[in-house]
Amino acid sequence: MSRRKRKKSPVAVICSALGTAMLLILVVICIPLTIPRMMGYEIYSVISGSMEPALPVGSLVYIGREEPKNIEKDEVIAFYGAKDSNAIITHRVVENRVVMGEFITKGDANKTNDMNAVPYGNFIGKVEFSLPVLGYVAQLITSIEGKIVAGAVILVALVLQIIASAIEKRRE
Repeated sequence: MSRRKRKKSPVAVICSALGTAMLLILVVICIPLTIPRMMGYEIYSVISGSMEPALPVGSLVYIGREEPKNIEKDEVIAFYGAKDSNAIITHRVVENRVVMGEFITKGDANKTNDMNAVPYGNFIGKVEFSLPVLGYVAQLITSIEGKIVAGAVILVALVLQIIASAIEKRRE
């Protein structure tokens, strides 16, 4: 017995497409935060203007691992502001004092070098590349509110897929 292929319900198609689109948008937003981490990069958001215009506030910076002694003048590095601090600073290297195990750094927008030398122990890595504006997105997504919104998007997308499936089953 041959079964005629029925046209899908427009409501089911819309629900399914909307649910799929919501999930795809969420995945696309998360790609710059996940794939580089899997490739060994540390990722940070720029929150001050000390490196403008090279690294505007709201940029996402990708930090690669590098031996401190290999860092050259004019490269931008990330480091802890103090040994026991969580504050991460990205500034340009003015001088790499290999013998002393420290960097002299300066923010591009600052008139003078940083007050204190950066010991190699505070060094995180070298800024490999940055993406403007995505730092704001990263901060939003990684906040409690952002995680709740992401969970809600997943839940709504799932509900839309279930509704689409239920509508099609009723039509059979």
